[in-house]
Amino acid sequence: MKTQTLEIVKSQQLKAKPSAGVPFGTTFTDHMFIMEYEEEKGWHDARITPYSPITLDPAAMIFHYGQTIFEGLKAYRTEDNRILLFRPEKNFERLNLSGARLSIPPVDEEQVLEHLKTLIELEKDWVPAEPGHSLYIRPFIIATEPNLAVSPSKTYRMMVLLSPVGPYFPGGLKPVTIHVEQEFTRAVKGGTGMAKTAGNYSSGYQAQAGAKKSGNADVLWLDGIEKRYIEEVGSMNIFFKIGGEVVTPALSGSILKGVTRMSILEVLNSWGVPVIERRIAIDELYDLYEQGLIQEAFGTGTAAVISPVGELNWGDKKMVINNHEIGELSQKLYDTITGIQTGRRPDEFNWTVEVK
Repeated sequence: MKTQTLEIVKSQQLKAKPSAGVPFGTTFTDHMFIMEYEEEKGWHDARITPYSPITLDPAAMIFHYGQTIFEGLKAYRTEDNRILLFRPEKNFERLNLSGARLSIPPVDEEQVLEHLKTLIELEKDWVPAEPGHSLYIRPFIIATEPNLAVSPSKTYRMMVLLSPVGPYFPGGLKPVTIHVEQEFTRAVKGGTGMAKTAGNYSSGYQAQAGAKKSGNADVLWLDGIEKRYIEEVGSMNIFFKIGGEVVTPALSGSILKGVTRMSILEVLNSWGVPVIERRIAIDELYDLYEQGLIQEAFGTGTAAVISPVGELNWGDKKMVINNHEIGELSQKLYDTITGIQTGRRPDEFNWTVEVK
């Protein structure tokens, strides 16, 4: 892929920076990144422009066939005023993995990361300094060809939006109650479950609404074939501490390869904690619970890092985990990962990338 120049057009009307506590994903910075793709040219016209609405043809294929992928990562301000990204190369690697599944042409991962760093440098005053706050980063690609034929688009647009966000848990890290979904299916092996694409999320809304109506915070998805094997929670991967070892569902083709999940596995291995990636059935989990062997459960993802689970509701069966309290391992993992992300702890894994 040839080297791209990056055009920068600065906004003449800068917005006021928000105060702490803004709702997630509702406030955006002054600028955004855009890049175009055409079959004849490849990816081109990389530019940073003032944040503004975009215009698309009504026949743009994104509207009709959902050919789109996205990522989510964060920038953090350290106590000594540096700005750090956490494993951003893994996000762009996964963007291309999702793109391959959705027939979207790959981007140059190293070059796009450099463009992202330039955008964040321009918007560095938007990276919050308050504890628990960060700058959320949303890269995404959409199909733009005006064509109603059922086939991959010949043109695409990549964009990156930046949004300052507060802590995922404003009231502190508290265990949540999860509903085990037995009716609806999120994904199946061979489908798009391993890709970060829009339809995977909107297809879960109905189940999530039902879960919340019954007093649960989120949904634990089971496999789409047997409705037996545990996959993931909402937009997070899931872990269980069982009898002294940590177990998480193996990546089966229908589970997202989470960057936080990957990092948790590496941290646990460095600590010498036994950790296993395997299929785990919900009925097996309940039997282990009945034996008193389920010590902790937690979800992992970019937004929350660690989301402890205090209760699982599976039909008429209830599993109360660690008396609705955060476990020692969950807390230690949360402190370690967030400490590395914000520069409060040494980065022994060389995961962080400083924005110059």
